[in-house]
Amino acid sequence: MLTDPVDVVIAGGGAVGSAAAWFLSREPAFHGNIVVIEPDPSYQFAASARSASSIRRQFSTPLNIALSEFGWQFLSALPEAGLTESTYLYLASAAGLPALEAGVAVQQHCGVPTRLHDAVTLARRYPWLNTTDLAGGADTDSGEGWFDGYSLVRALRAANEQRGVRYLRERVAAVETAADGSARAVHLGSGSRLALRWLVLAAGTQSRALAAGAGVELPIFPRKRSVFVFESPAPIEHCPLVIDTSGLWFRPEGRGYIGGTVPPHDVDVAPDDFEVDHDQFDALVWPALSHRVPRFEALRCTGSWAGHYDYNVFDQNAFLGPCESVPNLLLACGFSGHGLQQAPAVGRALAEHIAFGQYRSIDVTPLSYSRYLQGRPLRERHII
Repeated sequence: MLTDPVDVVIAGGGAVGSAAAWFLSREPAFHGNIVVIEPDPSYQFAASARSASSIRRQFSTPLNIALSEFGWQFLSALPEAGLTESTYLYLASAAGLPALEAGVAVQQHCGVPTRLHDAVTLARRYPWLNTTDLAGGADTDSGEGWFDGYSLVRALRAANEQRGVRYLRERVAAVETAADGSARAVHLGSGSRLALRWLVLAAGTQSRALAAGAGVELPIFPRKRSVFVFESPAPIEHCPLVIDTSGLWFRPEGRGYIGGTVPPHDVDVAPDDFEVDHDQFDALVWPALSHRVPRFEALRCTGSWAGHYDYNVFDQNAFLGPCESVPNLLLACGFSGHGLQQAPAVGRALAEHIAFGQYRSIDVTPLSYSRYLQGRPLRERHII
């Protein structure tokens, strides 16, 4: 076990934590050592492995668009990520059309090639789609799709370890603070104590409990999402990732499809609750699928899994960067479902803050913890 203070301790070795280590270990201005604390090296229950692993630029806030824009560039240059280029297709009823139009306007202003379609154009563009109750939809020309989240994390970790980043198969049990409120050390599940200079909190659904030990309240809770694998005897052509008006989403995966929906009662769950809500498929997912895509009437569910969002109930956006009361604590949590695609940009931003004391690429200051203390939500309206 290390006895000297570690320059940077990262709590959480998933996509976000490993991306921070990736960029920091490559920053010439940084000359310290990095230790990543990750209790599950198999990543069996990590959000990175249990995500739908998709990436989009169709957000409602310019900052989220910029974060995913860099994520796309990073994934495009990393063969291990297995990036598949496609698009998201957002569908809207008459009631939801104004919000869709507002989002498209923001995206186009940010340079995203989003296209707004009326129902007639949708039916022509996606002939397998039932458009009878739709007023419009939006998709893009490029820069969206899906990838292999598990392989991304494994590639980041392997590259980090080759560069001397140390991963400990441990659990952060507590954060020790000094008289001035700064983080002084972490206590591990094994009983060891690890002194530090910087602490990056990228522990997903565990972040709330760890931050509380340092006197920081995070409005972040585990929310479960069940994902279902299904096949259809009547396949559809050129299928994007579809976001339906009902809350349903689905996309191709291999020779079949995966999909899910937002639970009607989206409640907090235990951090170790990964039991699939099988009733959702028969009650919600299948009826919505067969309505939106009539060819799916004879589909067959062949598998399922469940994962967690580290859901920020304040505004569905992440907390990034320093925390006023604990000056050497950097937050990277509360992503509410879009952390995996934004991990590269977030990792780069955190590395810049540690190395230079400021953000040099994308200014993520609007996502700082101070907005919560001041009651100023930066709400992301395109949450799936």
